[in-house]
Amino acid sequence: MAEKLAAPRGTHDALPGQTPAWLWLENVLRRVANRFSYREIRFPTFEHTELFLRGVGDTTDVVQKEMYTFTDKGGRSITLRPEGTASVVRAFVEHALYAGPLPLKVYYIAPNFRYEKPQAGRLREHHQFGVECFGPASPAADAEVIGLAHGYINALGLKGIALRVNSIGCPVCRPQYHQALGTFFEAHRETLCHTCHDRLARNPLRILDCKNKPCAALAADAPAMTDDLCDLCRDHQAGLEAHLAAMGIAFTIDPMLVRGLDYYTRTVFEFVSDTIGAQGTVCGGGRYDSLVETLGGPPTPALGFGSGIERLLMMCHAQGLIPGDTDRCQLYIATMGGRAEVYAASLAANLRAKGICAERDLMGRSLKAQMKAANRSGAAYSLVVGDDEMETRRGILKRMDGEGSDAPVALEAEEILSALESQGCCGIPLSDAPACFAE
Repeated sequence: MAEKLAAPRGTHDALPGQTPAWLWLENVLRRVANRFSYREIRFPTFEHTELFLRGVGDTTDVVQKEMYTFTDKGGRSITLRPEGTASVVRAFVEHALYAGPLPLKVYYIAPNFRYEKPQAGRLREHHQFGVECFGPASPAADAEVIGLAHGYINALGLKGIALRVNSIGCPVCRPQYHQALGTFFEAHRETLCHTCHDRLARNPLRILDCKNKPCAALAADAPAMTDDLCDLCRDHQAGLEAHLAAMGIAFTIDPMLVRGLDYYTRTVFEFVSDTIGAQGTVCGGGRYDSLVETLGGPPTPALGFGSGIERLLMMCHAQGLIPGDTDRCQLYIATMGGRAEVYAASLAANLRAKGICAERDLMGRSLKAQMKAANRSGAAYSLVVGDDEMETRRGILKRMDGEGSDAPVALEAEEILSALESQGCCGIPLSDAPACFAE
């Protein structure tokens, strides 16, 4: 026997028993996004490397340490997408979406790739729900984007989530803050790690995001950006706080919150939890008013956030929020004999066309083994079709949970459907398929 292969480290399979939870979660996220008038966008898994060098920033850990970059057969430098915002902005510019009605509101659910140490809630291939909003410059837009994140957290039923907010200024006031940070950290250069020595020269703001313990302890005493905000940034922050208060969304101001990417301006925020280990950020984002122009478009204010699907699933499992499998088998048709097997094929096909999840034996099992298979499938009902049933064209619809009474039924799809519906087991037309997912 050949040696078994395993998935690469930092990746994982979502097995058939696990995917109902993914579908439930994704459906909740889509419904909440739709209520805020966001529409889905899809984009390539890989991009030209230059997109992330220009968009994410070459002083970030993402670009310096974590990107999966390779040269393709045409000699082009290609990178597996490490985050979604740069790709959305590239599409916004490439297809001149700025020329259409604004604001443009989009969301996505897509995999991202980063070469980092795998740990709980952090994988080298992870999936992200993200939203991006192009056009509005007002703090009202910041509050609405935060409100969308707050909305899906509530819709999922998650508890123990706290919102942290900060302003990291704009090109007018940030240089002064960079100078203050540089002066502070230069006086403590011997405490900084090797990576932060480079950050000190290129972008001292990144030192605030360092996970090295001595650097983090030093950063706690660093000057706060809120002390150096210009009047416009200060007004923007005050407007955001007023909107959040009016919306009933609790928050705290965290002067050390900077986020890990270089494109942010003014508002940054995170929803955090202490229930998923060291990587406690459930959702993070902010405003990036210069990114569209950086990537070749016209000056366009923009903002958004990203949220890890795996982390959300971890929290939902931990808090017992995952519903049962709503797509389980509704009817298992067991057969005895060749004629019955052929008839069951026709019966199952007609029932499936009418929206019933119907299963039948494909393994040539005995009747006893088929009934065991029906139990394993979680079927709500079973129906045995053999020689006697073929003669009378009637069978017995049996409840698999043992409750209630069995019901005689004609072996016709319409009659079986009617009997199932009378028991609350309704068919779902394919055109209405999303309705079958749990709320």
